[in-house]
Amino acid sequence: MALSCSRFFRFLRSIAEPALAIVGFSCLLTFIFILYQPTPGPGISQKVGWQSWDSISPENSTRPEDVGLPSAEPQEPPSDWWNVSFPGDEPSDTSSYPLDYWAPFLPHDTGLSEITIERCMVSPEFSGVDLCTPDTTVEKDAIKGKWVRVERDLNMQSGVWYLNIYYRRTRRLDVPLITEFKLLPSGKEPSPRSDSWFKVKRSIRDGVMHTKPLYLWYKIGKAMNEMSAEEKQQIVTEVDVLFGEGRPWYGFEKLEPAVTPEQEGILESVYVTYRRGVKPVPHAPPLHFSQDGKFKILQVADLHFSVSRGKCRDTDISPCYASDNLTSTLLGHVLDEEKPDMVVFTGDQLNGQGTSWDPKSVLAKFAAEVIDRRIPWAAVFGNHDDEIGAVREEQLKMMQALPYSLVERGPKDIHGVGNYVLKVRSGDSSATHLLTLYFIDSGAYSQGYLDWFGYFFPTEYDWIHQDQIDWFLGESALIYPIERPYTPQTSSDLGDIWRRQSGQLPPTTRKLAKPNALMFFHIPLQESYNTPDTDQRTGLPLDIGTSLEGSGAAKKSDGMFEKGLLAALETDHRAGPAIPEVKVVANGHCHVTEDCKRIQDVWLCFGGGGSYSGYGRVGFDRRFRVYEISDYGETIRTYKRTEHDEILSDYILAGAGAPPYNSQ
Repeated sequence: MALSCSRFFRFLRSIAEPALAIVGFSCLLTFIFILYQPTPGPGISQKVGWQSWDSISPENSTRPEDVGLPSAEPQEPPSDWWNVSFPGDEPSDTSSYPLDYWAPFLPHDTGLSEITIERCMVSPEFSGVDLCTPDTTVEKDAIKGKWVRVERDLNMQSGVWYLNIYYRRTRRLDVPLITEFKLLPSGKEPSPRSDSWFKVKRSIRDGVMHTKPLYLWYKIGKAMNEMSAEEKQQIVTEVDVLFGEGRPWYGFEKLEPAVTPEQEGILESVYVTYRRGVKPVPHAPPLHFSQDGKFKILQVADLHFSVSRGKCRDTDISPCYASDNLTSTLLGHVLDEEKPDMVVFTGDQLNGQGTSWDPKSVLAKFAAEVIDRRIPWAAVFGNHDDEIGAVREEQLKMMQALPYSLVERGPKDIHGVGNYVLKVRSGDSSATHLLTLYFIDSGAYSQGYLDWFGYFFPTEYDWIHQDQIDWFLGESALIYPIERPYTPQTSSDLGDIWRRQSGQLPPTTRKLAKPNALMFFHIPLQESYNTPDTDQRTGLPLDIGTSLEGSGAAKKSDGMFEKGLLAALETDHRAGPAIPEVKVVANGHCHVTEDCKRIQDVWLCFGGGGSYSGYGRVGFDRRFRVYEISDYGETIRTYKRTEHDEILSDYILAGAGAPPYNSQ
């Protein structure tokens, strides 16, 4: 027995070592290939591009401007990096949207259960409490939802009292929802008549003298739990009011006829508008150069649109009627001819001066031609934009809610609304930053007085303040230098580096510097009227174009030109020439000034008036300025296209063929 036990233990000892070795090796393989997950270190926050070090963010902290950029490891097959979806495209959680206040820009998918119209002798917003909310009960509020006021007074232009639409919104799946509206005169009913149609008791023209009553009818359909996906897209999800004959807000439809018909020169038309289902607002793709290194910007200056159709000013077109519509048609033609990659509105989109008293109705139409062509666009404010109606903060939110908008709020702790930066990247897979676009709010008025009737009369223009200059210098300091001229990446790894280098320029012609930059703001600097630089090649002044009016600059200045534009250089190396990072400043404001003048190596350019609704001069054609950036950001060319398709003042401002800098 003892012998048998001894043999058994010797057997166990003989197989223990190889068994333990096999188990240990298996555990090691399991750890290496399955369990081991490397932790991203500090190096993950940078990537080496073909010609620059680009700052990137870890996966869990993606910055908005980097959304859509390629990953560090290119995937096969290659595709255009900008042709992607990003967070704004995905449906949001609508269950978090509030139901008890009016927010027409939210993409609600919850329907309306009831609608009515109420009048009020005082402003419904008096003391912050709605004094004219329709009667209700706790039970009705729980089932159909609380009453919500559409914050648009139907009697804004006429009428004895305030008149507002109210509706209920509910998330309950068992409550029938509104699917259709009709406006009918007294004595008429919807055809075919059914029990699903309900009439609002009060006329939608209540309080307007010498007009026939008009009644709002609404049709109740199925409850949400009974609807198909197609039927859910037909329920009414929002109601708004439009003033004027312009187009309704994106995603909304007009309800005919007009609540208040247009009386030219006296009253603007008033329409009820509504949205069916969810209409997601299309987002602009990331700005990028074409594969052959080109990027075109169309500057649109001083539209001066109104709630009305607009009045023609200083033009030889006869007859000239509905100037806003004529301007939109002209802009559409220019867009079709130029096919820009981006449009920049440089202020005074609104006419102010008492004619753009409902900014929302004006903003719904000012960029319509650009939006219809799916072109990304940005904007800055001018001095007329908030003279009456919504302030800049509200207008900016409206512009951000429009399709293909790139408008940003910018920092809240400095002067202005809409100080921001956009970057244009290469079209290859490296997505290298090749062009910087700065946008600055130059303000409106710094001084003025109130007359006996409470109207404000400005006496001095505002200017770019010191905190805005500091902000610009801070943003400029964050721009990484790249190797210029840029050569697009043609391979996905370093194994083919010699083939990529074969067609490049010799090293002596290259430099490490920030990308070229353009800056857009409305009111020009005082330096725009200084004596221009001299072209060293010809001895002629570098002033290209026409100026038919005096200075439009502010009387005061915090030194944006000296302390900002001339201080922000494209490279910090002291051995080379001191070349400014910003090569071109693009202004509006002055409608019959459209020249480009180089002052101390910075081009200061005017867009020229492109609108029949703004002041001009007979014989001076309406025009739009184009900036054509080529050679992957190195060459900046500009010209103007007039209403008669003439190309004026075609000139190279920077790059090959441009006048040499003073420091060279």
